[in-house]
Amino acid sequence: MSSAAPTAPDAVPDQAVLAADRPPRRLRPARLLTAVRRRRTDVTVALLFVALAGWLTHGLWPDPAARVLALNPEDQALYEWFLAVDSRALLGDFDLLTRRLNAPDGVNLMTNTTVIALGVLLAPVTLLFGAPVTFALLAMANLAGTAIAWYLLFTRVLRARRVAAALGAALCGFGPGMVSQTNSHLHMTAQWLVPVIVWLVVRLLRAADPAGTPDGPDRRRMVSSAVGLAAAVTAQVFVGEEVLFLCAVTLLVMAITYAVADRNLARRALPGFAGGMLLAAGLALLVLAWPLWFQFAGPQGVADGMFSPHYFSADLRSWWTVSPLSIAGGDGAARLTTGPAEYNTFLGLPLLLVAAACALWLGRRPLVVACVVGTLVTGALSLGPRVVVDGEHTAVPGPYALLSGLPVVDGALPMRFALAVLPLVATLLVLAVDRALRGTGLARRLVPAGVAVALLPLLPTPLPTAERPPLPEFVTGGHWRQCVEPGGVLVPVPLATPKQPWPMRWATAADAAFGMPEGFFIGPYGRNGTAAMGTYSQPTSALLAEVARRGGQPVVDDPQRRQAAEDAKFWGASCVALAVDTPHADSLRGTLEQLYGPATRIADAWTWRV
Repeated sequence: MSSAAPTAPDAVPDQAVLAADRPPRRLRPARLLTAVRRRRTDVTVALLFVALAGWLTHGLWPDPAARVLALNPEDQALYEWFLAVDSRALLGDFDLLTRRLNAPDGVNLMTNTTVIALGVLLAPVTLLFGAPVTFALLAMANLAGTAIAWYLLFTRVLRARRVAAALGAALCGFGPGMVSQTNSHLHMTAQWLVPVIVWLVVRLLRAADPAGTPDGPDRRRMVSSAVGLAAAVTAQVFVGEEVLFLCAVTLLVMAITYAVADRNLARRALPGFAGGMLLAAGLALLVLAWPLWFQFAGPQGVADGMFSPHYFSADLRSWWTVSPLSIAGGDGAARLTTGPAEYNTFLGLPLLLVAAACALWLGRRPLVVACVVGTLVTGALSLGPRVVVDGEHTAVPGPYALLSGLPVVDGALPMRFALAVLPLVATLLVLAVDRALRGTGLARRLVPAGVAVALLPLLPTPLPTAERPPLPEFVTGGHWRQCVEPGGVLVPVPLATPKQPWPMRWATAADAAFGMPEGFFIGPYGRNGTAAMGTYSQPTSALLAEVARRGGQPVVDDPQRRQAAEDAKFWGASCVALAVDTPHADSLRGTLEQLYGPATRIADAWTWRV
């Protein structure tokens, strides 16, 4: 951002960073009192964000192990298993290819959205209190942390008034897309590093601008910014690559737009800025080269996406519709998206109109133009390859068609480009409210009031939760150790599948101390080794799944018994277990006894040593 006009909110130098190069100065009592009040306000805003995040997720907190997010329980079971596997890093038992699922092939953790950094960071919580507690903590912390990070960016970098910054940060952290993604998509809501990345990019730009300091470009700050940017990007890869991808695309669009809008700054700062970005990219690649190779070309890795961009395209009408998870939302809006975890575009007509009015009022300042262009580009990309209007696929091609099929791009869902719109619109609101509060007259009251009225319908409501069935005492009491050694393979009946991942909760409750066959994950089991959800069902697991679904007891012949023995050997299984309260338990037990012989009762489970 240009330092040529230091009075503009989008062009104020980073005083907090520059202060490190100045000799310390004594604060006058009045100035000290102002600083204390500002810090108190910052703490108050942060506590309010934490309280709001806690209120939205409070349905999980009475008993996280017994409660589940009702709108997406399957993904919650998956993420809790990821967190359990990640926590084993604290025990020295962790690898990017884990065989604790899909035995014997295993699962590539880089290919899946495993939030490795968060799982390892909170490993003590998981090992002490269980993965469901860690999941509930992250669901809350991601919302609050993202809002707090944007608030700090708005107040420290834009130098915005705290009221303006709080309104914008609330939209960034608690906007419709963020709240809906909280339905078990931890990798999408962990966005608190994005403002850090933005700040480091801005810091690098300011350091590279010869007009920013009397002595020309600040090379020391350029290098430190590049190193910090490399570290932040590296960390984000192990938190959520899709968020990093969206951030990179948005910043690229904004950088090009800003350069066109402020050509003098571009000419002055481009050489140093480009050099700093190259340094950051090089440092990040030194660390990420092997993990990224492992993700795309390593064992069980995949190089393509498995989700159809035509299916995961945003409906144009959804943009001016209010999210069903907001106080002004309605159930009828749910048909405009693929599910309750993807209300990414539901900003509502009032906010769109107010944001457009704010952009016009702010004028053609470079940051405003960059935010507007970024909003239009990412919003257009969210519409997918073909524009969809009110559920009808039209013949009108969307801009995403130009990117479809490109490497990496296929791994991102088009409708999630709309998540980048939240901070862009929020920045416009912050700039407008801040300008109004610094001025006088009608605008001082009208602009903040208009922004507040536009945001009010989007106030989120608590996420729906429900009770989930208790786990067998065979697992929670540690009795599984009588059946399988730690590190061995236990076969729960029925086996876990992408549509029915509940048996994975057994391994989660045991801190992933044993492995399981098949399951819910992304692996190379599609046509010609392309990405697919889950793996092939072995004949025995298919037989047991049919009995679990329909009941009854099939007559098992010798070929099926031999197949059952071969399947157990293929899985490397030590034990097959059936909880006594499983639906159609009698039919399943009878089938298993025909396959593997008489059962042994351990706690509340029937077991077969194989």
